[in-house]
Amino acid sequence: MVKGLKQSSSVVSIGFNASEAAANTFVQTSVDLNLSPLDREVFVVLAINLDPSTPDVVPGVTTRIASSLTTTSQTAVVNINESNCLANSNNTIRMGAASIEGVPFQTLGLETPPATLEFIGIIATNDFYVQCQGSGNLGAKHVNGKLYGYRAVADASIFAALVQSEVLSA
Repeated sequence: MVKGLKQSSSVVSIGFNASEAAANTFVQTSVDLNLSPLDREVFVVLAINLDPSTPDVVPGVTTRIASSLTTTSQTAVVNINESNCLANSNNTIRMGAASIEGVPFQTLGLETPPATLEFIGIIATNDFYVQCQGSGNLGAKHVNGKLYGYRAVADASIFAALVQSEVLSA
């Protein structure tokens, strides 16, 4: 257990979905954790699974669906190197100019942490955000997923530092 945090729930899984309104448009969904800031409650993230839909097969066009999960609101799908990004996933079908058969690629951020990690992130504000956007697809795409973790109560100084860090790094 992290110093300054006291676990206040068992491990829970939270399912989520983000769906494009139209093909190849950015979408972001906010998921409310119902944390109590007055009780200095945070959510300790143990694992994340992102499951983006399969890109369309379009002859001569490379298609893609990208998705991410972040602790703050974003204006685009972000990569795992961003400070507020906890997970990222991309599904791509690469097509040559005259090709009718594509080569699928899947890129994932760390879905399940190594056993040596106590957690992969801490969400100190009430929401987390899920983004997705397709490219070159004929139809709208989506991402489904699960976030695994537990609620914890933080010491006052730890809570203040976590909230400030999360909000200022947005």
